[in-house]
Amino acid sequence: MRLEIEAVLDYQMDMPVDVLLTIEAAPLPDQILIEDSLTVDGSGPLRTVEGEDGIGRRTWMHAEGSWRATYRATVDVERTVPVLSDLRLSHRHDLPAEVIPYLWPSRYCEADQFATFAEREFGRLEGGEKVQAIADWIYEHTDYVLGTSDSTTTAKDSFVMRQGVCRDFAHLMTTLTRAAGIPARVVSAYAWQLDPPDFHAVVEVWLEDGWHLVDATRLAPVEGLVRMAVGRDALDIAFMTVFGGCRLIEQSVTVRRLD
Repeated sequence: MRLEIEAVLDYQMDMPVDVLLTIEAAPLPDQILIEDSLTVDGSGPLRTVEGEDGIGRRTWMHAEGSWRATYRATVDVERTVPVLSDLRLSHRHDLPAEVIPYLWPSRYCEADQFATFAEREFGRLEGGEKVQAIADWIYEHTDYVLGTSDSTTTAKDSFVMRQGVCRDFAHLMTTLTRAAGIPARVVSAYAWQLDPPDFHAVVEVWLEDGWHLVDATRLAPVEGLVRMAVGRDALDIAFMTVFGGCRLIEQSVTVRRLD
């Protein structure tokens, strides 16, 4: 499918600040970038750096006062989505070096504290069947509620509260999957049919020697996701990091199918 993407970020910077922006669609084999453009008003020169695991890119800038970024892209998503439960587990000793860190706990994903729960709840299952069961459990036991979490909320907090937004679902999915011994990383994405439209957080799991998308919220089809960045947790995939104070004026995300 061909998707048209537009993201507009309008902020007031209360002081001179450095900004790290990660809102550009990543060119990948299953999402072909036809054209895109990033324009920024109210900043100094832009400098791009490669994203985590070589996926996508981040853009550095210095900003002060009124600041506005606009990103537009046309992307062909050509993705075959396998039945998750049919995928086999990759043995840990066969994992590529870059995949191994995604077995470990991180700031927002306390996987080491969930090993007993993961074994008790999902231990009888293997591979993709186990991953699917984890995603189903999160969907059935966690309510999607706006405004119930913040930048300090971890997977452990979400597990206790049993509510959150896409970021929290992704953290919980990543945590339980790692606790079950399967590599998982958090993904920021544009999502076709997401309502209300916004930046979206999902998960990729490593099965059968490859990464596979999983969205425990079930709010958007995996076939219509366009990845921007990947990482250990929300720290690595934040669409904007401001090193100083700022105020939100307006923000919008639009994803429209063209074919």
